[in-house]
Amino acid sequence: MKSLDSTAMKNFDEQLDRLREGIDAIDAELVDLLRRRAQLTGQIGEIKAHTGMPVFVPEREATLIQRRRQQAMQLGVSADLIEDLLRRIMRESYHTQNNRYRCANSDIHRVTVIGGHGALGSVICSLFGKSGYSVSVIEKADWQKRETDELLARSQLVIVAVPINLTEKIIRQLGNLPADCILADITSIKVKPLQTMLEVHQGPVVGLHPMFGPDAPGMIKQVVVVCDGRMPEAYQWLLEQMTIWGAAVHHSSAQQHDQAMAYIQVMRHFSTFVYGAHLQEEGPDLNMLTVFSSPIYRLELAMVGRLFAQAPNLYADIIFANPENIALLKRFHKRYGDALEKLEAGDKASFIKQFLSIGQWFGDYAKKCLVDSKRLLLKADDDQMLR
Repeated sequence: MKSLDSTAMKNFDEQLDRLREGIDAIDAELVDLLRRRAQLTGQIGEIKAHTGMPVFVPEREATLIQRRRQQAMQLGVSADLIEDLLRRIMRESYHTQNNRYRCANSDIHRVTVIGGHGALGSVICSLFGKSGYSVSVIEKADWQKRETDELLARSQLVIVAVPINLTEKIIRQLGNLPADCILADITSIKVKPLQTMLEVHQGPVVGLHPMFGPDAPGMIKQVVVVCDGRMPEAYQWLLEQMTIWGAAVHHSSAQQHDQAMAYIQVMRHFSTFVYGAHLQEEGPDLNMLTVFSSPIYRLELAMVGRLFAQAPNLYADIIFANPENIALLKRFHKRYGDALEKLEAGDKASFIKQFLSIGQWFGDYAKKCLVDSKRLLLKADDDQMLR
């Protein structure tokens, strides 16, 4: 390739500087546009707070994204890029609207959260506070205080937000609640806590499972599973309040919920635990594994590492909470062994046949997962490049 003389190189450098200045100016405009957009969404948040409109309106979001995708295609811009940007911008907008909410029931003067200083309990307390409710917290050190009994006697809603292994014990200490007080829990298992609440309290009872972790800023776009217990008409305002907070409320029986959690939580956490134990025993260089991994494998390895960066008691409680899960894990263990036998026998044809059968069982959901995972991988790859 012929080298450029100094004059030509200088011209290219000057041209490059002008182009970069243009890009910098456009980037500055983007920042200002985002500022103006945030001001508008903040005003919308105020209106929603006064009227009780939910922060998240799925139909509005879907329509907005579709319109901008169409505009992008007409202008020759990547529609996927525009959708990714909009979703990130809208997520930030939802959080800026997350400062104040309408109170769904002004007759409720006292909400008490047992374990309200815990990770998830503090999120719940914050949401009630932003809706104007008077919120009290009871922790372990408060049980022997006379004020605690007086507080419970005045409470109209009591939420149990303690670790799984303590939930039933704490519920059994709540037998003297007012008859019209709503008793609820937010544990990740539902059959036993719900049954215990129904036994000790004759008033309204409901089991709740917020399907998000304590790192979530609130309930926007989050699912909350509701297991009805007794007198559902008495706690309809609570479900409405969670909808105002942006949650998607999903009703389920306690049995159906726990069966699903066996696959969603117990089996996945246990499998990840075993994978982590295997890596520890094998002793590979984790940094080298990361370097040699494609984005999908880096993401999978990150999910394994994420588990072991958290409190072991939390995951032990989830896995050990229901002895019935042992049978499920044993069946998983057997199927793992069956697959290993195919490998040992060199039966590739049988493996492929089963692979296709499983793919047919997943159906269109597998294709959707492929599309969704590509979006996640693009973001993960971008984040990796920035490190």
